[in-house]
Amino acid sequence: MIAFVNGTVEVIEENAVVIDTGAIGYRVYMSPYALSTLSAGSSAKIYTYLKVAEDAMDLYGFLTAEEITMFRRIISVSGAGPKAGLAILSVLRPAEFALAVVTNDFKAITRAQGVGPKLAQKIVLELKDKLENSDFIKNADTASAGSVPVTIPTGNNEAVEALCALGYTQSEASRAVSQAEGDNVSDVIRNALKILAKSL
Repeated sequence: MIAFVNGTVEVIEENAVVIDTGAIGYRVYMSPYALSTLSAGSSAKIYTYLKVAEDAMDLYGFLTAEEITMFRRIISVSGAGPKAGLAILSVLRPAEFALAVVTNDFKAITRAQGVGPKLAQKIVLELKDKLENSDFIKNADTASAGSVPVTIPTGNNEAVEALCALGYTQSEASRAVSQAEGDNVSDVIRNALKILAKSL
């Protein structure tokens, strides 16, 4: 319903920001990291998800389209609501979360406040196939056209584009893919993510 909020930062609260769009002030719940990048009086464009309940209508906000895309994947899992999704993306950036899922590292996901082992394991179980197969390649459509070096094999082009779509730079993605091994694109992506995670 509300795809994004674009306006001036009116006030930054403990776990939310109020954005003045001119006629309306929207309170948007965000992660501590996201809030730390904002300052009162500055302009901001925040991608939002509207949670409608019987007694409330809450907006959850994200700084990038990649974050809200991953947030929607997380909350598609039964039992993982918006608060859990925001908590997870407060401790793991989208690419780190993808790595945790495809490598079965549910313990990394339990670092999020309020996310226990059972829910983390369920998230990994339900999202693993989606993240390690077609979704990586579909997201590559958002990567910059013509940005892949011609020296990279065709199969690896897709892996580089997928990593770029997850937020890595062209040089980071190319370097990781050149070092990664795998019999198919999914394997290359998975191993490239492991290499990138080590450099964080």
